[in-house]
Amino acid sequence: MSSSAATTPEAPELEAHGDDAKRVLLILDVQHNMLATPPAGIPAGATVGPNIASILAYARAAVPPPRIVHVRNCGDACEPDEGGTHGWELVNAPLPGEYVVDKRKNNAFAGTDLGTIIPPPRRSSCAALSRGNEVLLVRGAHATYDRIEYHNHGLITTAAEVEKEIEGELEEAGVVMLEMRDLPGMFTDR
Repeated sequence: MSSSAATTPEAPELEAHGDDAKRVLLILDVQHNMLATPPAGIPAGATVGPNIASILAYARAAVPPPRIVHVRNCGDACEPDEGGTHGWELVNAPLPGEYVVDKRKNNAFAGTDLGTIIPPPRRSSCAALSRGNEVLLVRGAHATYDRIEYHNHGLITTAAEVEKEIEGELEEAGVVMLEMRDLPGMFTDR
């Protein structure tokens, strides 16, 4: 494996063509800097953090569990997620057998080994969609910052509004939207 993807000490090495894991839980950018108290962290951090922890707990308890991949953003020097800083650290520590992928771009597949960790598509249903994977997104388990509309006199679009826009765009592209109440069957009914 290259330096962009690491496994915890007991994580299995992948064969050249990947393995036959059918389900993957991608935990993207769940780092201390993102879940810090606003304005440094995302506005919905107090809700999103516990929801992601619940999803991770269900995934870890599933039989068989999905492949769990923690994707960590690696910021440049002096950024809140600069490598090796507290803000860069993952909130939910990976367990043995879970993967950690460090990324430097918004697309977690670009310049990383993520494509070798996620198995080939099993169904014909963002980047993962274009690869043919079925993608699920849980409302209340993803978030962003407020968006400054520079083209519109600096007006602010709230993070909640941006999240709804993104959900609509992703759903239109084929992402399956789930609710937190769907969590009990999320890793067993697919």
